[in-house]
Amino acid sequence: MDALLDLLRGTVTSPWVYLVIFGLTAVDAFFPAVPGEAAVITAGVLAADGGHPDLVLVIVSAAVGALVGDHVSYAIGRGGGARRLARLPVGSRRRTSSEWARRAVDRRGGIILTTSRYVPGGRTAVTLTMGAVRYPRRAFLLYDGIGTVTWAVYCGLLGYFGGLAFERDPAKGVLVGVGLAVVVTFGLEGIRWLRRRAHGRAASRR
Repeated sequence: MDALLDLLRGTVTSPWVYLVIFGLTAVDAFFPAVPGEAAVITAGVLAADGGHPDLVLVIVSAAVGALVGDHVSYAIGRGGGARRLARLPVGSRRRTSSEWARRAVDRRGGIILTTSRYVPGGRTAVTLTMGAVRYPRRAFLLYDGIGTVTWAVYCGLLGYFGGLAFERDPAKGVLVGVGLAVVVTFGLEGIRWLRRRAHGRAASRR
């Protein structure tokens, strides 16, 4: 976290900061180990401390980067993703995420794409699966645009208000912002799990 804070702080007064945010959020879309969400929250915290970087540009950079990255993931899925998904070990976390994504795409299509950004591992699994099943490109662009914009606004404002609350200690603002993002993410995942469990019980009683 400190390294990420130092990286963005070192370029905070330069236009390069927006390129860093764009790059991290783009790569994070198909390689989740990259801290794209943390980068946006961190930039939002720094935006509250003196107005640099500009919050609006942070949000725009994050949204465009995420949109581009999701389309790369979609293209990977179209270019043989179905075969790769089929070769994933049964019972593995990636296989479980992929199977969940395929079922979700079949049932709710674009709606699940707009919400998958808040599910751990869900975004990459959904975009790969949509490419593999040849989900229509125009519909993908529409729903993904809605998802990436709302996600970027959410992360940017989360960091910004965290920065305002901890103006004298930006590191705490980053930790609070990332912590809240984690709580919201796992809260949504918990709700999804409870709903799935409730549906399973209802089905077993029939």
